[in-house]
Amino acid sequence: MEKRSTHIPSPKKHLYDRIAEQGTVSKLDLLQTFSLTKSTMTRILDEMTEEGLLIECGFGESSGGRRPILYQINPSYGYIIGLEISRLYSSLGLFDMQMNPKSIVHWRMDQAFTPERFMDHISNQIRAFLRDHQLKDSQIIGIGIGAVGPLDRENGLILKPLHFPSSGWNNLPICKLVQERTGFKALLDNGANSALLGERWSIRHANIQHMLYVHAGAGLRYAMMSHGSIVHGTMDMEDAIGQMIIQTDGPRLNNEGNYGALEAFVSVQALEQSARSEAKIDNDLIFQRYKVAPEKLTYDVLVQAFRDGNPHARELFTQAAIHFGIGLANVINLFHPGTIILGGALIHSHELFFQTAVEVAQRNTYRYPEYQPHFSLGTLKEEAVVTGAAIMMRNQMVL
Repeated sequence: MEKRSTHIPSPKKHLYDRIAEQGTVSKLDLLQTFSLTKSTMTRILDEMTEEGLLIECGFGESSGGRRPILYQINPSYGYIIGLEISRLYSSLGLFDMQMNPKSIVHWRMDQAFTPERFMDHISNQIRAFLRDHQLKDSQIIGIGIGAVGPLDRENGLILKPLHFPSSGWNNLPICKLVQERTGFKALLDNGANSALLGERWSIRHANIQHMLYVHAGAGLRYAMMSHGSIVHGTMDMEDAIGQMIIQTDGPRLNNEGNYGALEAFVSVQALEQSARSEAKIDNDLIFQRYKVAPEKLTYDVLVQAFRDGNPHARELFTQAAIHFGIGLANVINLFHPGTIILGGALIHSHELFFQTAVEVAQRNTYRYPEYQPHFSLGTLKEEAVVTGAAIMMRNQMVL
């Protein structure tokens, strides 16, 4: 397993990250940003160009003298693999150094996806990527992993993920297993952090410094970014938002966690449990139309009923969205982000869910409308985690 480097970034790395962020940069732009002499800057840029890290990509506008050479990072210097490990769907992507996706695949997670089968699947898929794009192993920088928490990031472990469809994922040395199976170094972070990195990258030119990402699906996950950097706590608990108490002495989900916690009202399992309980009481509910026994009501059936306009399904999702909006407002009032990105199965179930959650959050945001954060479904959506995982690996490169 490749642990995160504690190496102090070199001037070369600082320049590389700046150019990657900006896209296209002139030497003058860099001189105005970094405290380097012109000769030192020229030497480093020449070295990076000779090494293939950078390429010259034209000339900028002249300010009276010669037109300045423009630089950008070389997209084909290497390639990075991003891996998402989630409860409902997982993804694998191959990216060049500019984070252009070359190939991305998604698959449904079920009880058959034990860690062993999962490793077989991603190993075979990675080999297919390399064949399709005629790449050698030496061209792969590494694999960034965005996974369901809680995690031990430094030691590359998935600890005790709740509601996983398959057994065997507790205390799993995922980075070690991936590296042994593929031969590529691996780094781990939670999926919410990875998604936020990916979404922020997609709108990086807006220079947003304070962002919040919340994922509502099989569970609730969140990530925060302050001054452009991911906020990590003492423990890596991306699902802690689900334990926010929104109703004193309220229900618990599966007899675990806090009473009245947000996840007991807003999660795939919470909706399924609520629908099944109601269906057993009222024979005119969803299960009759869709010919599904109450105990067999699944989230997929509920989403279809919601989209078909079934009033019971609509009420079920609306109530979940209202509770979700309350939880959002609580986080917003503590953090005051400029942009809030919402993702996950519940968010994408129907546009009404997103609209309702945002309206409730806004009504309960302190100092609204003077303070109005921007709510978004994101740009990358289901590809945010794999993209952010690849970015994480690129950020950890030692130059």
